[in-house]
Amino acid sequence: MEKLADIGVVGLAVMGENLILNMESKGFRVACYNRTVDKVDAFLSSRGQGKNLVGCRSLEELVASLERPRRIMFMVRAGAAVDQLIDALAPLLEPGDILVDGGNSSYHDTTHRCADLEKQGLLYVGAGVSGGEEGALHGPSIMPGGNAAAWPALQPILQAIAAKAVDGAPCCEWIGADGSGHFVKMVHNGIEYGDMQLICEAYQLLSQGLGMAAEDIQPIFADWNTRELDSYLIQITADILGHMDAETGKPTVDLILDTAGQKGTGKWTSQVGLELGVAIPQIAEAVFARCLSAVKEERVAAKPYLSGPEVTFAGDAPVFVNQLEKAVYAAKICSYAQGFQLLRTASMEHGWNLNYGDIAKIWREGCIIRARFLGTITEAYETDPKLANLMLAPYFREVLAGAQAAWRTVMTTAVGQGVPVPVLAASLSYYDGYRCERLPANLLQAQRDYFGAHTYERIDRPRGEFFHTNWTGKGGKTASSTYSV
Repeated sequence: MEKLADIGVVGLAVMGENLILNMESKGFRVACYNRTVDKVDAFLSSRGQGKNLVGCRSLEELVASLERPRRIMFMVRAGAAVDQLIDALAPLLEPGDILVDGGNSSYHDTTHRCADLEKQGLLYVGAGVSGGEEGALHGPSIMPGGNAAAWPALQPILQAIAAKAVDGAPCCEWIGADGSGHFVKMVHNGIEYGDMQLICEAYQLLSQGLGMAAEDIQPIFADWNTRELDSYLIQITADILGHMDAETGKPTVDLILDTAGQKGTGKWTSQVGLELGVAIPQIAEAVFARCLSAVKEERVAAKPYLSGPEVTFAGDAPVFVNQLEKAVYAAKICSYAQGFQLLRTASMEHGWNLNYGDIAKIWREGCIIRARFLGTITEAYETDPKLANLMLAPYFREVLAGAQAAWRTVMTTAVGQGVPVPVLAASLSYYDGYRCERLPANLLQAQRDYFGAHTYERIDRPRGEFFHTNWTGKGGKTASSTYSV
């Protein structure tokens, strides 16, 4: 009798195919299914030819081909497609069988699916997978969360196919209950948005501000990648800037239209920040920057009518490049600090008990935001698991202090030259706001109390006591109820 498969994968787009080949290369027998059955045959006759794979042409055949407890991972479009697949699969399964959603689903959806399927005796896991097609094939970062009873059966497979850090540890660890895995992946993507926009702003300061060509900027990013900014995104930026278009001989990046797309996870992260009341301005500004890039025709039409400075850079270019490197690193620290603040608040809100050191560990390799300094973030949270904000860890305090002068000089240059740097500006404002002992929210509360009797607390009274002032002498003593949204 032919050996049953260890795991099944539904969805044969590039991520699904590459994960299947990754699993097979680690010694697992994999059953493959796609709604468009022709894709199964095409895969098995091409990339999957001669591999230890089982081609399935129906969900019934897929289920019958699997060892018990059945493990089925699907790589399909988030939303309705996931629900339709679950509805079709669930009646075919037995208690204890495991479903794994490896797409970018909303963590709210994953939470509901976990609860609904648990009632049927099925174990559901939302596993964030990061690393793109190369990561899926050679080793991604994987963030599984959901029904913890599924982990012993999934751990050998997921940790085998995950990327390995320098110390050999797999970049995959159990995250927590219900939607926590997809939440962590969502925050990863939000940080990714901020990182990418930050790099783009550095590029624009060098290209527009200093008038440098792409081929001159390329070695700067390559050099940055040898020090603290060593990361996947800096590395690929250097590669991109050095790539020449075969047809024109010009830098390819110069030929690309400046309108950016997005798939929604950055927007979700920003929305959750607002819902939980967590300041994540760099992520939000990165999303808005993409939105602004999308109105290309409006920007072109506005250019002749909206004046701005036409300033030629008169400083020392090598000195400015060094200052920019420090500013970008400081801003990067602030971006990750905001992401981990969001994780911390969500963990308390949902009772997930997230391990921030473990999260930083599994981001060290495989994922898009992998970077050298994630090891330092891991150390910070291992030293103090209750760290209120990453910026307060001794190493990061020292870096931010040392970057102060350069950071502010870069901002002054950008503003003086009219170069938009929304994420870089948001990082410095966040830093200054977090270290500010007294913000102008006292005036804001007075305004709210003046027009809406929303009350305020006093510095000379215990927290939790609320007061109302009859500002005009014409109002009464009745105050609005106190609440926060």
